[in-house]
Amino acid sequence: MQFEFGISTHCLSSTPLPEALEMLAPLTDVVEVMDDGMHYLENVEPLLSFEFEYFLHAPSRGVNLASQLEPIRKASVEVTQECFEIAGEVGATVIVHPGYYAWEAERTQAENRFATSLEELRITAEELQTDFFIENMGNWPHFFLKCPDELPLIDDQGFVLDVGHANLNGCLDEFLTVPIDHFHLHDNMGIEDTHSAIGEGIIDFGPVLEAMERNDAMPIIEVDSLPGVMKSIEALKTMKSA
Repeated sequence: MQFEFGISTHCLSSTPLPEALEMLAPLTDVVEVMDDGMHYLENVEPLLSFEFEYFLHAPSRGVNLASQLEPIRKASVEVTQECFEIAGEVGATVIVHPGYYAWEAERTQAENRFATSLEELRITAEELQTDFFIENMGNWPHFFLKCPDELPLIDDQGFVLDVGHANLNGCLDEFLTVPIDHFHLHDNMGIEDTHSAIGEGIIDFGPVLEAMERNDAMPIIEVDSLPGVMKSIEALKTMKSA
């Protein structure tokens, strides 16, 4: 069976989005747009010149769906809802970060704030007839959804397994046993979130490939350079055919 994959525009984050999409067109039919920085989408126009199947990674810099500061939480929901509106125009699913808390003593309150944000986003998603998945986070203090025992925070919402993030927290094997709707693929040495090419770190991708097939979930290569994408494609194809 031919290996199918998508590519995140993260690998071309310093390139204007139209040029980045043009560069990815020969490589894949599936693109996840990192809706942030130079790839921030003010409207749907940049996406309409291509025939990709799209996923959109909602803005995450400066956004906190679990903020204790209600104006920031509400603004974070609104920014994410704007991403949903664009996603609805191209039939895309949206990837969302779960947020964080500033102080350990605030965790319970932050969980409640995130639950409120999640419900508001679900209402918007239903109105716009789009969907969204929540992504696990790396080894950063006070971020939600770093380990599988935090999955109840997202209830039955779709789940994105970021393989590199799970490796940083030493819980990739455990995450691979739960239902997964979408994958982010990149490698690291278990210390820093380097978004290295597959094969340049310590992750064993054999079980990851098995989980991808078992869940029938789309894999997105989310590495930090276009040469890294090419190296990752070759590594994945080799593993798939082994």
